[in-house]
Amino acid sequence: MFEALDFIYVPTEDVDATTSWYVKELGATLLWKVRGMGTVVARLQVSEVGPAILLSGHLEGSEPILIYRVSDYRAAVDALRAAGVSEIREVEIPHGPCASFRVAGGQRMAVYELVRANADDFFAGRMDD
Repeated sequence: MFEALDFIYVPTEDVDATTSWYVKELGATLLWKVRGMGTVVARLQVSEVGPAILLSGHLEGSEPILIYRVSDYRAAVDALRAAGVSEIREVEIPHGPCASFRVAGGQRMAVYELVRANADDFFAGRMDD
């Protein structure tokens, strides 16, 4: 079902301070930081390959959410429900429809379908203060 792990959504109470730490201590590249609707989200790349880190001030809890791309969002959500996954929360992210859930071990995961491939271009280089 999963095509790729594209994002790791990481909750933090202070996006600015956490972003600074990732950049200074881990050598991450800050691609954009957007403020809006009462929160801040920053996209960082910590390696040449692998998922982007999305630091977020609006996520509940402390565990990250692994966000996997799927080719058919509706089929993926239907398959999750058929597998007994409950409490699926459906939202829109800039890239397309997204459904988050917890797996049997309690870890947080999500699936999304890339329907707006230009979302990265829209935010590229944006640095809201």
